[in-house]
Amino acid sequence: MSQQTSNTTAAIITHREKVVALLESIETGEAKPVSYINPNKYIQHNLAVGDGLAGFGALMQTLPEGSAKVNVVRAFQDGDYVFTHTDYNFFGPKAGFDIFRFEDGLIVEHWDNLQDQPETTNPSGRTQFDGETRITDLNKTDENKQLVASFIKSVLMNGEFNKLPHFIDDQQYHQHNTNIADGLDGLSAAIEYLNAQGISMVYTHNHLILGEGNFVLSVSEGTFGGKPTAFYDLFRIHNGKIVEHWDTLEDIPARDLWKNSNGKFGFKPSSS
Repeated sequence: MSQQTSNTTAAIITHREKVVALLESIETGEAKPVSYINPNKYIQHNLAVGDGLAGFGALMQTLPEGSAKVNVVRAFQDGDYVFTHTDYNFFGPKAGFDIFRFEDGLIVEHWDNLQDQPETTNPSGRTQFDGETRITDLNKTDENKQLVASFIKSVLMNGEFNKLPHFIDDQQYHQHNTNIADGLDGLSAAIEYLNAQGISMVYTHNHLILGEGNFVLSVSEGTFGGKPTAFYDLFRIHNGKIVEHWDTLEDIPARDLWKNSNGKFGFKPSSS
């Protein structure tokens, strides 16, 4: 291999690496990663941010210098999409999922879901970020995505809670939701508590299922406590069952508060 070919090969970075570099640049201020965004087409679905590169730039300018902290804990790729799980300090500590869509090697679309981080761990002593990070079982990606799609439809949308043991391994189920304990008992207790308080959590539509190996991200829409809500749920699958779960819930603001007209969702099919 010639020196020129070697240097060219070394310069090639993956879509996943581009996304991680872009997110980290929010903290570091590095300019290069912004070039990974298509300057002529950047569709923004964070409704608090203006569309295009101008909207992204305006957001960055509102951050007090040195205030942002970004730690990408998990990063995955599914076809044209890269999705990440990130520990942010971004106008306060937040847990975030970001999704980026690529065309011709450049980022052309972005979605996210952010939730304020609590000051304490959940009832099982877990945070919104700890747990497994290794990507395995790449040959089972499609199978695992189908499992999660069935779980979302059967249990979370249709309320068929008697099917929980079919989808979840009770003995290994680690829960990272801020208010729920491990295992099926923890999940059942949380559901009973919400019902007792008259708080409904309703999944009405599943917009997207993305996955890489043993990790699958679901993006859904519904209501929580009567408020329009976006649900992002990340699952880890082992031996055909869900064994770990992370999530964020974010209110969907009223239409007159949107800073872009793209909506919270609006996904295109992934090409593998």
